[in-house]
Amino acid sequence: MTLTGALSASTPALAVLLVDDEPLARLRLRQLIEAPHGVPARVVGEAGDAVSAEQWLASHDCDLVLLDIALPGRSGLRLAEALRRLANPPQVVFVTAHAEHALQAFELEALDYLTKPVRRERLQAALQRASQRLDLRPAAEAGPVLVVSDRGRVLRLPVAELLYLKAGQKYVQITSPQGEWLTDEALSDLEQRLGPGFMRVHRNAVVALAAVRSLERGTEPADGHDGPAWQLRMADGQVLAVSRRLLAGVRQALGADPAG
Repeated sequence: MTLTGALSASTPALAVLLVDDEPLARLRLRQLIEAPHGVPARVVGEAGDAVSAEQWLASHDCDLVLLDIALPGRSGLRLAEALRRLANPPQVVFVTAHAEHALQAFELEALDYLTKPVRRERLQAALQRASQRLDLRPAAEAGPVLVVSDRGRVLRLPVAELLYLKAGQKYVQITSPQGEWLTDEALSDLEQRLGPGFMRVHRNAVVALAAVRSLERGTEPADGHDGPAWQLRMADGQVLAVSRRLLAGVRQALGADPAG
């Protein structure tokens, strides 16, 4: 998985609560979070178990909880479930040595799932998504998400943010202004979960109609035809081919004359 895009220098620092029963693990996370040249973030509290974390949250606020699963007493999964009932719940990223709980974790609407030992680039990607999601929280919570698997992880991508999905030989690339993700799920399966506002324009591409900037003639002949192919120019500048079989429907969806 690759995540691209940068945060502006004026982005407020994320307030992070660390919940892990191992002091050395908390120290390692603190060092990674507060290292220079990363996503603006600061550790505002630490807890070694679920009870201590809830007591801290009863009198403090934070934007993000980095949460271990194997805690003494109640597990991190049960704590995450309790956090969802708060009036203003923080985002949750699980940080654990146990990869087998990923699906259960994302059923609890976790933002990400990191396995120990945590790599700095993976943590920074999670912090970046948390910061972006914080800015977009009202819009993101009001709309659906696309849940996809990515190399053993489960991602929740707000549908309203997606630009297009493009299939390659082995993977489907999912693109939004916040980044690009690769999944081995079939494009046809993903298409069915996107809902209105998306359209198949080629056997290997589905686009968000709101992200289309123009429909134009290409310079190369279409496969099996003498005339030039048609193509879509997307909001990020990417050009995607349009199948002749689907061209009339694409034109109609974009408000153009289907016969033009």
